[in-house]
Amino acid sequence: MASVGKIARRTFLIGSAAVLGGVAFGVYKVRSPSANPLEDGLAQGAATFNPWVIIEGDKITLIGPHGDKGQGVAHSQAALIAEEMDLEFGQFDVSFGKPAAAYWNRALADEGVPFMSTDESFTAETMRGVMGGLTKLLGMQITGGSTAMPDSFDKLREAGAIARETLKAAAAQKSGINTTALKTEAGHVILPDGTKLSYQELAPIAAGLEPVTDVTLRDPSAWRLIGKPMQRLDIIAKSTGTQTYGIDVEVPGAVHATVKVNPRQGGALNGYDASAAKEMRGVKGIVEITGGVAVIADNTWRAIQAAEAIDFDWGEAPYPAEQDQHWEAIAASFTEDKLDKQWRDDGDAAAAVAAGGAFAAEYRAPYVAHAPLEPLNATVLVEEGGVTVWTGHQIPRQLQVLVAEITGHEQEQVTLHNQFMGGSFGHRLEFEHIKQAAEIANQMRGTPVKLTYSREEDFAHDFPRHIGMARAAGVVKDGKVEAIDLQVAMPSVVESQMGRAKIPVPGPDSQIVAGSWNNPYDLPNYRMRGYRVPGLAPVSSWRSVGASANGFFFDSFLDELIHEAGADPMEERLRLIGHDASRKVLEAVAEMSSWGGELGPNKGRGVAFVESFGVPTAEVIEVTNTDAGIKIDKVWVAADVGTVVDPVNFENLVQGGVVFALGHAINSEITYADGMAEQANYWDAEGMRLRQCPEIFVRGLENGDKVRGIGEPPVPPAAPALANAIFAATGQRIREMPFSKHIDFV
Repeated sequence: MASVGKIARRTFLIGSAAVLGGVAFGVYKVRSPSANPLEDGLAQGAATFNPWVIIEGDKITLIGPHGDKGQGVAHSQAALIAEEMDLEFGQFDVSFGKPAAAYWNRALADEGVPFMSTDESFTAETMRGVMGGLTKLLGMQITGGSTAMPDSFDKLREAGAIARETLKAAAAQKSGINTTALKTEAGHVILPDGTKLSYQELAPIAAGLEPVTDVTLRDPSAWRLIGKPMQRLDIIAKSTGTQTYGIDVEVPGAVHATVKVNPRQGGALNGYDASAAKEMRGVKGIVEITGGVAVIADNTWRAIQAAEAIDFDWGEAPYPAEQDQHWEAIAASFTEDKLDKQWRDDGDAAAAVAAGGAFAAEYRAPYVAHAPLEPLNATVLVEEGGVTVWTGHQIPRQLQVLVAEITGHEQEQVTLHNQFMGGSFGHRLEFEHIKQAAEIANQMRGTPVKLTYSREEDFAHDFPRHIGMARAAGVVKDGKVEAIDLQVAMPSVVESQMGRAKIPVPGPDSQIVAGSWNNPYDLPNYRMRGYRVPGLAPVSSWRSVGASANGFFFDSFLDELIHEAGADPMEERLRLIGHDASRKVLEAVAEMSSWGGELGPNKGRGVAFVESFGVPTAEVIEVTNTDAGIKIDKVWVAADVGTVVDPVNFENLVQGGVVFALGHAINSEITYADGMAEQANYWDAEGMRLRQCPEIFVRGLENGDKVRGIGEPPVPPAAPALANAIFAATGQRIREMPFSKHIDFV
């Protein structure tokens, strides 16, 4: 009877999923292949096998639809296709392609369901499948959440294999030799006698064949590229200053524009006096846009100078004007009516804490700007028959939707030429600058308009990382951590960001608690609650999103409890952790750093572990307490992404993430006064100086059973590892970022 019961329950779950996926989404639509956008306008004799490969004349182009914002994903996507297609670097071009539903992001489903990444239960996997169906039907082409590699790893290798086998079929037709006797190598099909037929010469024949879709992917033992050190395809262009970013785009006949919008985000424009600006050299016009004005000139510098000469009467901010009021609002939100969700309730943490002897602490994480090196920009040409946009963006199809609404065109009439991005960290998930460029160009139809933000406007109108506060209580017993009751209050980044993008996302916001609720520790008693704070400044995704603050909150408090228990920070974490791959990450970083060895005087080490985006990541930081302040000496990082596609790029991304995280943890915040951000440029939000940069040692593990991304996971453990190291060296606990408020650094 027990077996029958299990079968019945499983049948019910499958039936429920089928109803949800079949009735709501449409089984046929979910299972049917997406249209190939490369077939539109395909030249005579050109061949395309799927949305990722096209051969035209003597040129092979591989499509990597994920946006490249410095993380090297254009290179990595191309390498996945080239691996199975038997292409060498230099034999193909890489393009971002045009926005299309075919490029929907399969990996978004993992972040879109309320299950821990370690949960591989039937229910969790079923819901991931359902969410994947919805993602496909909506055509959600998004680069973010460290999903580019998880999304690309299988499907781009399949794309390369399909192209390879179809070209072999074309060679078989040309030569009369069965495909089983043919091989491929370096962009050629090789006949048994050694004759080489180039893919380009086979393309006209392949164009008349149905793509061969029954393909077998190569065993990892046969990989030529994946897992081997590679030189990124963009390294020469970036090293020689010849890489084209959005800000470098030049369209003949374009005018240059910049904007001034209410620095109190979302506030009104009551009036302005532009009489002085209109008389300045090079100014061609001043037009109103939503919330402000745009200055059009013959170059960007003159547009920016004229914008500064305008006298504005700005309305009040629709959120608290002073920074202290923001903290007060957060502190007042630990109430039942603001409870977004209780995410964990293992054992009975509340009772354990109430029984007495609990240790308590409060932590804070500030607003932080994205501040990428390339300021926001977009070039837009509006014509009667369509709109053309040149910019770098992470959600290209939604960009089309929003531009079309402004100009009165259909989505399909908006053409986006996606560009390389000079950094993002979440900044180029936003659309305000795109909408402004479209508003300006719509008033100047037939003339290309290149909009560029000044650095000050970029800071003033950034949607920063959400501010947050944690209140924690815990119990230790017999030298062990027994209970943690953690409460976190933050604004909802999903509600704020997706609201601006007009993408509804109902339900609790997992980013309020990401990096704390989903840790794989087997605590006897653990409660985790997230509270949604309304009415604060608009916020956005920032590299590692909620985990960037929650990793600091949870792991710092865990370290405090371990100290209270008198246990070793590494050994107690290893005792508590219940997930095998995560344990191996901690073991690896302990071995790398020779944890437990003698350090010498005035030195201290801290360890932190955070799982974000499915990637268990552990970091050990060593510091020296000098007379002038803290010197960060060394950082050891171990992370498990299942498969490391490019070890060189992996190491670079991890090192960059650590530097990014440490610089912000030490120095950076956005604060509000009179409703406006007080920080206006890099000197107000200083990162890590070159002299402060530590040695960073990296190890990539491959024990996980899924391929994961590494762009964001190195960020969350850095702040708590540094705070824990400072305590080990000085005895001073730091519970608030930026740390420079409380201690000096050299």
